Amino acid sequence: MSPLTVPKLEITCSPDFVPWLQTQFVSLAFTTYQTNRLFFIGCNQQGRVAAHERLFDKPMGMYGINNSLFVSTRYQIWRFDNCLAPEEIYQQSVDAKRLVDRDRLYIPRTAYTTGDLNVHDVVLDKSQKLIFVNTDFSCLATISNDYSFVPLWQPPFISKLVAEDRCHLNGLAMRDGEPAYVTACSSTDTAAGWRDHRVKGGVVIDVQTNDIIATGLSMPHSPRWYGGKLWLLNSGTGELGYIEAGQFVPLTFCPGFGRGLAFWDKYAVVGLSKLRARPFSGLALEARLTQENKVAQCGLMVIDISNGEIVHWLRFDGVVEELFDVVVLPGVRQPKALGLQGDEIERLVTFPGSSGIVITKPTVKRPSMGVKAPVAGLPKVEVEGAGGAGEVGEVGRKEELTTTVSPLSPLPFPPSPIKYQRVYHLNPTNVAAYNALTFPSLQQRWLTQSQRGEMFGISASVMGEIVGMVIAERLSEQTAELISLLVVPSYRQQGVGTHLVHYLEQELARQGCQRMQAIYQTSDLTNAAMDALLRKLNWQWQQQNETVSTVFKAIT
Repeated sequence: MSPLTVPKLEITCSPDFVPWLQTQFVSLAFTTYQTNRLFFIGCNQQGRVAAHERLFDKPMGMYGINNSLFVSTRYQIWRFDNCLAPEEIYQQSVDAKRLVDRDRLYIPRTAYTTGDLNVHDVVLDKSQKLIFVNTDFSCLATISNDYSFVPLWQPPFISKLVAEDRCHLNGLAMRDGEPAYVTACSSTDTAAGWRDHRVKGGVVIDVQTNDIIATGLSMPHSPRWYGGKLWLLNSGTGELGYIEAGQFVPLTFCPGFGRGLAFWDKYAVVGLSKLRARPFSGLALEARLTQENKVAQCGLMVIDISNGEIVHWLRFDGVVEELFDVVVLPGVRQPKALGLQGDEIERLVTFPGSSGIVITKPTVKRPSMGVKAPVAGLPKVEVEGAGGAGEVGEVGRKEELTTTVSPLSPLPFPPSPIKYQRVYHLNPTNVAAYNALTFPSLQQRWLTQSQRGEMFGISASVMGEIVGMVIAERLSEQTAELISLLVVPSYRQQGVGTHLVHYLEQELARQGCQRMQAIYQTSDLTNAAMDALLRKLNWQWQQQNETVSTVFKAIT
């Protein structure tokens, strides 16, 4: 399969999942930033699962209230409003023979541009002020007409507001309409310091007192105050539970990495993700799945919180492997959201006294004098569509490379005006957009082998344009393999490649890696470039012949 081909999505559910939706008179919405999608799950007139999706750039946190829905994306927070009056139905033609009755139609009404803050949970307080978890800057914040964000609170151990994701602050629980508790993956105050504390470094913090009220958690997410208890997902152990007397009390084991938690009546709805490479390796969840001979799932679990029983489930196989957040939509059978472009968002109009939706007549498209303008909120690069169940099938797009930037230590080489940045969260899908900056070609690599571990890189850029990149793949906690190194021709012979590899060694050593290795084809090009570079950095040759060179270096 080509690296740019997106596999189809298959949705399956437990036998009584649809009757549960019907009996409770609810629908569900969830986000998956891994595939840039906002999903709605309801049931149709035939008593089957009805799935509807919309494309947004890295959708994450969600908050639903009355007729509104808030969704955080890569650099914006969107507000959707239902445009249907009570009892009004929007009839949508799916094909020549089939109509679908929508009883909730969300229109993307307002977008608040925040910049790329890695926004996680979003909420409204009792005064209707929008509050969000600003993960990159390690604080709670709100929107502003004058700034990208206004900080409201930060953990007591965070010394400075800087875009370094120091503790991976991610979840916010409200109580009586006020921010009450937050979850973080660690109490560290260094750039991406939480990554070394994934197993037992997680904490819960009381926002009102600044006290850390629970410790020893494993990547906790999605705290929620419900029924007089503080619930959360101890994601690294795969457990739903609650905090009591400073301790996490597990209720239910879920076969996946939990993110996204919503409550309805006596039920908890939990979002589950499959396990990525290193961010999920070494966790108790991974060991328990192996011990119980289970495979991590992606989907939704409905849990009876009175006894901890998993009563219903919805599972996704194929393109969707990770979920982030989930909300319950009460009193809704079959919801839909309008996309950011297309005939519907152009022609569906409402106004006071309109007695429902007015569909304006189509107009002749005016010729444009320039290229088509990009649509804010949509990813940029198109790939093959997804297809699948329900209405799932809107065009998919590759994610842009996500970077986390922080200062790097000085090199023992002459200074360079080039900016070097750490690059996290790489995978075969998002790195495909940068294949021209990989050597050997990673696009060709994925045709013959799959990803073995977490990929991490360093980029070199001038005035925002990438001029070089090095990428390594973690094979274990102690070993990494250099799999790609390229500098564009106009910047070669200037030490850029040496800087890139040195910074990569430095960062991997900081993460606990003890050994790096590289295996590459021997040629005149690699002999001239790689050999000299690696010798300068004191790499050692384990094997070298006419076809293959194998080199390594201890980096502790």
